[in-house]
Amino acid sequence: MARPPTAAQQRVIEGADPDTGRLRGTEAQLAALVRLGLAFRHPRPPHDHFLTPAGHRLREAGPEPAPAAEPGGVFAARVGGEEAPPGPSRAREVREAWQGLLELRRMTNPDSATDRPCGWERGHLVRAAALALEAAGHPSQTADTPGYRVRATPQPEAVAVYGPALQPYAATLEAAGWQCGEYTEARTRTRHLLASPRRV
Repeated sequence: MARPPTAAQQRVIEGADPDTGRLRGTEAQLAALVRLGLAFRHPRPPHDHFLTPAGHRLREAGPEPAPAAEPGGVFAARVGGEEAPPGPSRAREVREAWQGLLELRRMTNPDSATDRPCGWERGHLVRAAALALEAAGHPSQTADTPGYRVRATPQPEAVAVYGPALQPYAATLEAAGWQCGEYTEARTRTRHLLASPRRV
């Protein structure tokens, strides 16, 4: 779980614009909030800082961090291989994280597009692809049940997706802005998807 903000950082969060999430604070405070996943620096001038959905949730909840958050906060997508199935609140947490990611796309893609991945996703390929799959209702693999597994690959900007439903996985990822191809591993003959975030 992410380290909670200091009292000074909490005051910066609480002072954010309630409509836009724009922050005012020292460069050190704002940089610290970025490291905590609670703020991001807008890529276009004047490079203002804004709350991420995780930061908004923390602002609304008060000093205690919220139980789930936008990627980069305390939320973690299920990548497959977890021991236990998700708990009863998982669907709500996943839905909120996915909506937060769409908002992050809108705020950080140069043309405000929400139909293709943003820089955060290209920097966290496995978690981003897993969140797209989980948000669409696909179960991840656990010790007792089959499901998807998302794994890193040696290829730049590509993840491998394994599981019993490769075509539905591909349809979900393509709808979320990823490019997919189906391949067979030469050594094991295992079928899998190779998925990369679309840039245009």
